[in-house]
Amino acid sequence: MYYIGVDLGTSSVKLLLVDEAGQICGTVTKDYPLEFPKPGWSQQNPEDWKQAVIEGIPELLKGFDGSRVAGIGCGGQMHGLVVLDENDQVIRPAILWNDGRTVNQVDYLNDVIGKEKLSAYTANIAFAGFTAPKLLWMRDNEPENFAKIRKIMLPKDYINYCLTGVHSCDYSDASGMLLLDVENKCWSKEMMEICGVEASQMPQLFESYQVIGTVLPEMAAALGIPETTRVVAGAGDNAAAAVGTGVVGQGGCNISLGTSGTIFISSKSFGVDPNNALHAFAHADGGWHLMGCMLSAASCNKWLCEDILKTTDYAAEQQPITADKLGQNHVYFLPYLMGERSPINDTNARGTFIGMTMDTSRADLVQAVLEGVAFAIRDSFEVAKSLGLAINSTKFCGGGSKSALWRTIFANVLGIPLELVKTEQGPGYGGAMLAMVGCGRYADVQSAVDDLVEVASVVEPDPELTAKYEARYQQFRKIYPACKTLFSQLL
Repeated sequence: MYYIGVDLGTSSVKLLLVDEAGQICGTVTKDYPLEFPKPGWSQQNPEDWKQAVIEGIPELLKGFDGSRVAGIGCGGQMHGLVVLDENDQVIRPAILWNDGRTVNQVDYLNDVIGKEKLSAYTANIAFAGFTAPKLLWMRDNEPENFAKIRKIMLPKDYINYCLTGVHSCDYSDASGMLLLDVENKCWSKEMMEICGVEASQMPQLFESYQVIGTVLPEMAAALGIPETTRVVAGAGDNAAAAVGTGVVGQGGCNISLGTSGTIFISSKSFGVDPNNALHAFAHADGGWHLMGCMLSAASCNKWLCEDILKTTDYAAEQQPITADKLGQNHVYFLPYLMGERSPINDTNARGTFIGMTMDTSRADLVQAVLEGVAFAIRDSFEVAKSLGLAINSTKFCGGGSKSALWRTIFANVLGIPLELVKTEQGPGYGGAMLAMVGCGRYADVQSAVDDLVEVASVVEPDPELTAKYEARYQQFRKIYPACKTLFSQLL
């Protein structure tokens, strides 16, 4: 039998066809547009996601027997607000995870409702990217649209709804809405009341590996798969990627370097960072995790190379950054191009180069961006360590992980080994693994991980270089506090 993994990303959907042995038989990627109608705003048309999946799955199955597709599992971009009316029509473009329009609503939640209450209700405080502030923004700025809402869902849940007709959400993705009582795995009545929404508008909750339904007849015909194909609830992209890299159970760690950057620490028990600098979310394996998320990671390198330096040859830009230059750069970069979430929670923060002189080179700027992203991830890494969590190594995945230079920088900035898995296909592979569990191929997520995930290589830190980066990091961490007041004055 075959299993389809769906990675519903910010710029494209990546579809994977996986066989019973966990081998990837094929992949298809379909791009779709991203809208920035105002500075700091980010949105997409959910119909573009649907069309990409409808076009992509038949293409994925070319040369294969579609009747043997047993299950579908989706890992998707988190936090995005998708709202449907009474006719199941999309009311407005989805407001995405990296959208910063909800500053006033975040301030209201954190300062008027209060961080202590929010943490008690949901185990988290308000961040601009979360879904609840977006609902409040709609209520404040688009009251007519807000009044039309009959269904509230997240991006990957819209795909699942199109596939099955079931209005569902899994616990891992729901954790990032600021509407879920994460510890008790139920919708928070207090948060629904604060946001002015009813239980009837919220999706039914499932574990990520649970089957929500089978494919609707018209969708099965369009996709070329059986109506008996099971669709599991799936997971938020970071939880799905963690499954795909084997970070489940107690104490595993994964760093994902994609458009955003995350550090993900799995646990069998529920726990909260007392300062709420890290998110406390449910995990796709049925447990929980702590997560730090930076809004601009590999996208910082993309911005510098493509928009500023006018090149797509990333490797060529990194070639002059030889080993002897690592830990020596006097240029620093704050990677806050879209504001920042973890651990500073500041929508006003901005990307900043500092330390440039007349002899600063093009390569120095590229190096500063690569190092700045690693330093920013370390900020969350330090919060995790302050909670007594022992992180002795980490899995490393995402588009940025393909750069050998960036891997070296990360291993030495963090001072721990980076493990790269043999099959690194991010949320899509995790989604396929969840589908395997839902279809009975494996008894649970841990069994799937034990059988399918294998470490292919390890990047070890060098003590001398780690010491150099320790000194550079201590300088880096002084820059944001010095600029913080200025950022708010630049708006």
